[in-house]
Parts: sequence; structure tokens; C-alpha cells
Amino acid sequence: METGALGTAYAPGQVILRQGTASDCMYVILEGRVEIYLEREGNEVSVKLCREGDFLGEVALFNREAHSASARTLDGARLLTIDRKSFMRRIQEDPTVAFRLVQSLCQRVKELTGEIGVLNRVVQECLHEQLRQHETRDA
Repeated sequence: METGALGTAYAPGQVILRQGTASDCMYVILEGRVEIYLEREGNEVSVKLCREGDFLGEVALFNREAHSASARTLDGARLLTIDRKSFMRRIQEDPTVAFRLVQSLCQRVKELTGEIGVLNRVVQECLHEQLRQHETRDA
């Protein structure tokens, strides 16, 4: 990790935040790509790929709870770290910052709602198929 003129440079594969740990800052990607992934029973499941201009860890600014996912750079990245105090000061200086964050969060909710709908359809199709197979066996 190298701190430069603006932001911090992370090496390829370097973990930025880890699932289950708490913090009070968010990150804005200035350069590079960051993978968001879940750690379950020793396995990793990729959830999202973030690029320049995206942000992550923002929930920590509000609830100070443990991160629900981990994040690591793919091929190196430069990120700006914004702690809660700096974020609140920036909102006081320019309230549109909060509005833009809310817009981004609303877009994420919309995307996740769509993904839930797709997953629900897949689960329903699997259940119907299992029921048909069970009925065919019993017939």
C-alpha cells in the first residue's frame, strides 16, 4: 500500500476491507478495479466488480457495523479513503454530496431488487421441476 498525492495505491490482489470487520470509512475508486466478494465456509463468491468512480464500504459511515462482504483489488488500484468525520464535514459544505450518495444507493437497491426477482424465478422453476420429478416417480 503506497500513499500518493491523492489516494492510496493498492497492489494487485490486496484486500481493502474484510467481511466481518468494522470501520468508519468508505472508499472511492480513483483508478483500477475492485472485486467485492463473500466468504462462506472457506469459499469465496464474487458478488460485484467495481470500477473507477464507484465507491464501497459506505454503509460503515452510517451504522459502524461489520462489513457484509470483502473487497480486493484485481490488478492494482488507487482509492481515496473518506472517514465519517470528513464525510460529514463535506456534506455540510456541499449537501449535494449526500444527494448523489442517496441516488447511487437507490440505483443499487433497484439493481438488487431485479436480481432478487431473477433468483426467485430460478428457485421457483427448480422447485416446480423437483415436484414434477417427484410426481413422475410416484406415478
